Amino acid sequence: MIQKINIKSTGNRHPDRHREAMANRFLKIIIPLSSIIFISSCKVGKEYQRPELELPKQFNNVSFADTSSIADIEWKKFFTDLDLQTLIDKGIKYNHDLLIAIKRIEIAQQGVKQAKVLQLPELDLQITGQVSRPSDNSLNGISIKSFLGKSYVENYSAQATISWEADVWGKLRRQKETTRAEYVQTYEAAKAVQTQLVANIAQDYFNLLMFDKQLEITKRNLALSDSFLVATQLLRNAGIVTTLAVEQAASQRQSTAVLIPQLEENIAIQENALQILTGQLPGAIQRQNGLDQFAMTENLSTGLPASMVSRRPDVRSNEMALVAANAQVGVAQANMYPALNITAGGGLESFKSSNWFSIPNSLFGLAAGTLAEPIFKRRQLKIRFEIAKLQREQAVIQFRQSVLQAVGEVSNALVQVDKLKQQEQIATYQVDTLNRAIYNARLLFRSDLANYLEVITAQANALQAELSLASIQRQQLTAVVELYRSLGGGWK
Repeated sequence: MIQKINIKSTGNRHPDRHREAMANRFLKIIIPLSSIIFISSCKVGKEYQRPELELPKQFNNVSFADTSSIADIEWKKFFTDLDLQTLIDKGIKYNHDLLIAIKRIEIAQQGVKQAKVLQLPELDLQITGQVSRPSDNSLNGISIKSFLGKSYVENYSAQATISWEADVWGKLRRQKETTRAEYVQTYEAAKAVQTQLVANIAQDYFNLLMFDKQLEITKRNLALSDSFLVATQLLRNAGIVTTLAVEQAASQRQSTAVLIPQLEENIAIQENALQILTGQLPGAIQRQNGLDQFAMTENLSTGLPASMVSRRPDVRSNEMALVAANAQVGVAQANMYPALNITAGGGLESFKSSNWFSIPNSLFGLAAGTLAEPIFKRRQLKIRFEIAKLQREQAVIQFRQSVLQAVGEVSNALVQVDKLKQQEQIATYQVDTLNRAIYNARLLFRSDLANYLEVITAQANALQAELSLASIQRQQLTAVVELYRSLGGGWK
């Protein structure tokens, strides 16, 4: 509703006509502006809504629905070993993959800064000085000489132009939404790189501790093989056993001894890999605790699967890709509709440099409004719109796939934690049994109640069982780390 405008008039014989003219001018300004504001409130494209996900109520092998999760624990509190903490801290500071991911965040931040000013007008300043001398025999030359009294023309101008595109269909807002989603995507992707890095460092560290323990086991068994070889040689010299028994004992010792350089090689290669993973030159790794002394938290609560979707960074990254794809559909749709551009400018212009800044004679101005509607673009705009919708559907599938993969990884880790605990108990009993078998076989051998093959077999079986036990203990630790990572832990 337009209110009446009361205008005081002194000596005006037609006050009603004057008021009517003023009201008409007011309407001419207000109606177009109101139309622009109203149309600008329209926004093409759909607002993002998370697609429906098929999630279990709770993870497999979990008998209760605990809302807390080990993923909420900071990595420094989850990994209490000081040497491992030092390695992880170095990795976060110097790992090249993580540094590249951080640079991607910084690049995306620049895009966000640019997106914040998308709806502001553009301002350009142009200063031009031009001298033109046409031919004296040309029409321009003759006209200039007769008009100006000289054979050349000077022109100097300083012009400022401002242009603004009305965000009629919300295209610019959708572009800002796309840029922000892409920024969050890079941020979540960097967190995903860190969670994987923390897990890899911990797993490689446990692998190194396993090699240390296996080397210790092998050296201890080599000492037993040495003592058995000496005892066999003494019995041969006494005529109790044959040379074949000595040769078999020597062969068993050699089979054990060859494992030592192999394990030392594995240790050196693993140390180099850990150093490179933390952004350092290859070299030795400091460690004080062994595999047996390493303790991990026993409270392995997983939380709810629905919470894992919002906690795990790689899943969040895929969701942000979906948000960006959804916004791009709106951009592609808006490109098919009319675009309103408003341009205004002004400045100073003169044929003589001496009069360039003569005000107001050198002042000039311009204003224009353009409404451009694409008619025929060889289906380019339509095809881009259809492609954007297909890319959004593709992003939905990728998001759902990442959720399904995440649930599967958590479920697998839970199975590993449970079954490896059972394997560790059985393997421990087996090691104890075989160590007693070695002791009894050596006693029987010295009493000539057992042959050398029984002793050699018992030692070989015990060595293999102890090496397998160390491997299972390492797998237990890495399974816990994998559960921590698959739930989204490690980026805090």
